[in-house]
Formats: sequence, C-alpha cells, structure tokens
Amino acid sequence: MTTGDAIVVPPLYSGYPGVAFGGYVAGVLAQRTGAGTVRVDFRGPVPPGVPVRLADTADGGAELGPGERPLATARPAPLVLDVPAAPGWDESSAASDEVRAAPPAGGVDCFGCGMDRTPERGLRLHCGPVPGRSLVAAGWVPSPAFAGPHGVLPAELVWGALDCPGNWAGRMLGTQRAGAVTASLTGTLLRPVRTGEPYVSYAWMLSESGRKHTMGVAVATAEGELCALAEALWLDPRPAG
Repeated sequence: MTTGDAIVVPPLYSGYPGVAFGGYVAGVLAQRTGAGTVRVDFRGPVPPGVPVRLADTADGGAELGPGERPLATARPAPLVLDVPAAPGWDESSAASDEVRAAPPAGGVDCFGCGMDRTPERGLRLHCGPVPGRSLVAAGWVPSPAFAGPHGVLPAELVWGALDCPGNWAGRMLGTQRAGAVTASLTGTLLRPVRTGEPYVSYAWMLSESGRKHTMGVAVATAEGELCALAEALWLDPRPAG
C-alpha cells in the first residue's frame, strides 16, 4: 500500500437497498488504478453515504474498505472478447419499451436499471431481448444531469453502463436467478460517452457454471461504434437453508 484516503458513495448511487451501485464502485477503483483495462472483484457490499477507505496497492491496483478485508479490489488485467455487432437504435429502444411494459420479477430501485428512476436519478438501462439475436439491449440517452466537463459522462458512470446489462442477460438469456450480484467486472473505456446523445448498451452470454454466470457487455453509439467493453461475472444467491 502506498497512499490512502476515503470516499463517500452518494446515496443516489445505490443498487440493492443499502448497497452502493457496483458499476459506480468499479469505475471509481478503475480510475484510481489509471490502467487502460481493469478487473474489479467484489468481496462484500459497499455502504453508500459513509466514508470508506480507498487505497492504492503495491501491485498497481486499488482497494476499497478495511485493509485486512477489502470490500472491493482492482488491478490491471487483460480483456479478450469476441464482441457481436451492436443492435440498432430502433430495435434497442423497442426492447427497452417492451421490458418496461412488463418488467421481470425481482426488480429493485437500482441506480443503473431501476424502473422507477427518472432520467435525472438513474441511468435507466432497461435491457430486453432483441428478436433474432442472442443478446439483450437498451436504447439509452445519458441525462445531462450527470454531465462532467464538456458534456462528457464521467468514467465512473460509463462503468455503470457496463454493469446492469450483464444481469439482464443472465436473467433473460441464461439461468441466473433474481438477487444475483456482480462478483467481478473487467472493463475498458474506448471513447467518451456524451450526455444527451443516444447510445446502445447490450450484453450476451459467455458461460454458466452452477451459481456463476459470465456475460459480455458493450456500450456503442447509435451508429454502432464501440465506446466501452466488459466481461461481467454474476453470482446467484446461495440457496436458502
């Protein structure tokens, strides 16, 4: 460990009740490392609204939470993905409209994909199946309420757009159960994402084994140019009893 301080995740950026939104946490840690491609592993829930220790590590990574038992860790890592072409804006928006009309059970007030979040209070990544394609997608316009300098969406929130779509893919294309959590997220940002402009966030299945579900996730412009990529590992809740 070389340096250290603390961060407070704003309560707005919550995923499950009382738990900080994983995509945002991953983005904070990824920015801290300064690496182009980063793997973030989650080991426990990060509480929003309170100071949490954030520190660099000797291997060029970063960690969040107590030094003896961090809640999340990050390190530079490779990312190799066979990325399918992005679905079009119209079919992605239609997929979002359909899932909003009939949401799956088990939804929560998540900053990334909560159904009741307004554009000024969430990312609204409502992914639905794309007909004829083995993927889910959402038509997405990041709100200017989240704009950084020059209207660019902060990197932490672009990482957020790489989180929830994996959950939707696991639920709709695989066997993932409601209540699953992000276990790891390996991502890279390729180009700026600007608020007020249309994007497509989409995801596809890579593998499943027991409680583990691995998905590919991408963010693209409405014209299909890739902006960000990730491999996401989601973990089902343990069976009751």
